[in-house]
Amino acid sequence: MPNMDPKKTPIPEQDPAVRARNFKEVSLGYSEEQAVREAQRCLNCKNRPCMSGCPVSVRIPEFIEQVAKGNFEEAYKIIKTTNSLPAVCGRVCPQERQCESKCVRGIKGEPVGIGRLERFCADHMRGKPVEQEIAPANGHKVAIVGAGPAGLTAAGDLVKMGYDVTVYEAFHTAGGVLMYGIPEFRLPKAIVQSEIDSLEAMGVKIMTNMVIGKVLSVDELFDMDYEAVFIGSGAGLPRFMDIPGEELVGVYSANEFLTRINLMKAYLDDHYTPIIKAKRVAVVGGGNVAMDSARSAMRLGAEKVYIIYRRSMQELPARAEEVHHAREEGIEFLFLSNPTKIIGDDKGHVCGIECIKMELGEPDATGRRSPVEIAGSEFELDIDTAIMALGTSPNPLLRMTTPGLEVNKRGTLIVDENECTSKQGVFAGGDAVTGAATVILAMGAGKKAAAAMDQYIRNKK
Repeated sequence: MPNMDPKKTPIPEQDPAVRARNFKEVSLGYSEEQAVREAQRCLNCKNRPCMSGCPVSVRIPEFIEQVAKGNFEEAYKIIKTTNSLPAVCGRVCPQERQCESKCVRGIKGEPVGIGRLERFCADHMRGKPVEQEIAPANGHKVAIVGAGPAGLTAAGDLVKMGYDVTVYEAFHTAGGVLMYGIPEFRLPKAIVQSEIDSLEAMGVKIMTNMVIGKVLSVDELFDMDYEAVFIGSGAGLPRFMDIPGEELVGVYSANEFLTRINLMKAYLDDHYTPIIKAKRVAVVGGGNVAMDSARSAMRLGAEKVYIIYRRSMQELPARAEEVHHAREEGIEFLFLSNPTKIIGDDKGHVCGIECIKMELGEPDATGRRSPVEIAGSEFELDIDTAIMALGTSPNPLLRMTTPGLEVNKRGTLIVDENECTSKQGVFAGGDAVTGAATVILAMGAGKKAAAAMDQYIRNKK
């Protein structure tokens, strides 16, 4: 008989007062007993509605059935047939909007903790050898540009098909946003590295410090006998508001702030990475990156951290879990507010921020209500650092150095339904196509592109 508890099995977490001052992982994960108990809540629905919400088509009921029986290795093998990065997805996917939103158990209670169970399986098998089916080498070479979630997923799927796969990464470390963007307390870097090591063990070759568009062009990759190229270079170009004071010392893009902390280890005492250890911080934006920036600032020693968002709580795009954790940690949310200028002192350093109150206007064609300023409602906050978490766009280097590669007005690559770009043999996916989005959507694009690249090369042959 299934466990009919209407609520998810709670997941152990660090105490908010303690974790707000350290970079250790917040959620501690299920024990074997807790995982089995939660898995037994699954009704194993015949039509598998949960799978319709998964961009990488994890065989959810099948792996959960194995967890319920205590067959953790078999559960992990099932996940790995479609998902190359389960330890990552179990931690950072917005499950409440995807697989868990389709779970039947959620109608009269809480959905099954699918993400928590996926994380458990990956953590349980970490460091243990697991056999995976890999096709014999087929003699074809493919190149991947970018070792982020899209590129790594495409690489994993293609190497399983028998392709000779090389990933070219601009940074000195593979992982993309998983390494430089998402903080240690949400996604430990050792976990990401373990997933990358698993891909390399399967045969994926990763070359770092390789800026495609500078060291090599896309056309030069084809000259090197690669038959298809996947561009998963992400969106690392930050956006600003174009308001007075953004040039002051103490204004960061969230991209720079998080990269200094995560990739350059500014949070460790034995790493000399310059970063302002601010006391009063304002983070502008309402997505997961804003939550990560605010919570990181708190852990660096800030006494007061504000998140300034121009819409209301109902429109906040960040994951519910991240918002909940941020509030527990003492971060203050200023909804329906928008900065108008950043204030500096006589030395050119940030000392305040002026904001104006907003109200939501009538819904547009998509149903989204645009914020409108309330005249005369300006107010000031005393701060010493401002972090702009307003989204990102792709670096223009690739499109400037690749003839025939078309982009739209936002600078993102144009692709068809199979992730094919306008240039023959070139495929793309992830943030380079969508702009800043979620890890799992990037992975879904990488998976779709890998299948399309396989078909392209087969048909070409």
